[in-house]
Amino acid sequence: MKVLVLGSNGQLGFELMRANWAPGTDVVGLPYPDFDVTRPGDVDKAVADHAPDLLVNATAHTAVDKAESEVDLSFAVNRDGPGLMAAACAARGIPFIHVSTDYVFDGTKDGVYTEDDPINPLGVYGASKAAGEEAVRSTLAHHVILRTSWVYSAYGNNFVKTMLRFGKERDEMRVVADQHGSPTAAADLAAAITHIAGTIATAGAAAWGTYHLTGTGYTTWHGFAEQIFQRLEERTGKRPRLTAIGTADYPTPARRPANSRLDCGRARDRLGVACPPWPDSLDRVLDELFTNPPQA
Repeated sequence: MKVLVLGSNGQLGFELMRANWAPGTDVVGLPYPDFDVTRPGDVDKAVADHAPDLLVNATAHTAVDKAESEVDLSFAVNRDGPGLMAAACAARGIPFIHVSTDYVFDGTKDGVYTEDDPINPLGVYGASKAAGEEAVRSTLAHHVILRTSWVYSAYGNNFVKTMLRFGKERDEMRVVADQHGSPTAAADLAAAITHIAGTIATAGAAAWGTYHLTGTGYTTWHGFAEQIFQRLEERTGKRPRLTAIGTADYPTPARRPANSRLDCGRARDRLGVACPPWPDSLDRVLDELFTNPPQA
C-alpha cells in the first residue's frame, strides 16, 4: 500500500511521516514549499506522479486570526486545495482522508456536537474549512473527513509550546476559561489515520463519511494551561500564576466558538479509533519537548 501525505512538514504531516504504519506501507510525504496547494497544477501532478493507494491531506491554513485578513489565501488552501485533491482522487479511483475542524460550529449548542449537527462557522477560518468539507463531499464519494480540535505536538507552533515559552519568561499568565474543547495530540491523530487506512482497505464503503476525532475528555484553554504549568513546575520548579479570564477580556480578530466539545462516538463505533485521554498525551508530548525536541 502506498500512501501520499500532502503537507508533510506541518504538525500532523510530521507525525504521519513517523507514525507506525502497517508493515509494507510505503509513505511518501510532500512538504511545503516543494508542494504548494495554491500553485496551479501541483495537486494533480503530485497524485499523477506518485499514484498512491490513499491520499492524506495534512495541508491547512490554521492561523485563525490571520485568516480574517487573509481571506483569499484561507479559501485557496482550505477549500480549493481539498477540492482539487478530491478531483484528482476521483479521476483515479483513490480514497482520500481529509482533516477538518471544530470551528465549523458556532459553539452555541448546550452539549456535545455530533457529526449531524448543523454547521455555522463564526469566522473565515471555520468558513473556509466548512467549504473544504463540502468540496470533498461533492466531488468524491470515497472519502473520510475527520474533524478535530486544539491540535498540538512537540513540532511546530501551538498552544503548548507557547505556554511553555511564556511560562518560563513570565510570572503571571491570563488565559481564557470560557471556551471548552478537547486538546488533541497530532501523534494521536496520526495514529488514528494509520488505523483508518487499514479500515478503508478492508471495509471500503462502510468507512466513508464525516467523523469527529479528538483527545478524550474536555477542558478549557485555562484548564489546558493549568495542566501544562503543573508539568512545567514538576520538571523545572517554575510555575507562573495563572488567572482565568473571559473571552471578552481577550479580544481577537476572529471570533471563536465557546463550545467546541465534539462527540467522537461514531469514529469509535464505525472506524474502531479513539484517542487517549488528553492529559496522558500531554505528558508524552512534554516528555519529548524536555528530552529530545524535534528541530522545529
